[in-house]
Amino acid sequence: QVQLVESGGGLVQAGGALRLSCAASGSIFSVNAMRWYRQAPGKQREWVATITSGGSTMYSVKGRFTISRGDAENTMYLQMNSLQPEDTAVYFCNADVRSSSSSDYRSYWGKGTLVTVSS
Repeated sequence: QVQLVESGGGLVQAGGALRLSCAASGSIFSVNAMRWYRQAPGKQREWVATITSGGSTMYSVKGRFTISRGDAENTMYLQMNSLQPEDTAVYFCNADVRSSSSSDYRSYWGKGTLVTVSS
């Protein structure tokens, strides 16, 4: 069984910063691309950033957010700077994981961590 757990959310004032973490655990053989998504109240979930296993990155939020992977293959971070009230959302971790019992990669999701930015 594979689990993704996010942490690091909280309440911050506009202009502040937060660092989100995502850790994948369980019977993992390999982790491929990892992504952050967010879902604001009353809105659809939207993609925020991707980091591949090779370290390539892509963003929908350019300039303020930085995605990275930890020294452990199964961890990922999102450094968020200059936060604005419109960044308020539940942030979800998503990863393509090959479990120890499978030959294929499957997409897994965490349960999310709430980020609230006050004006």
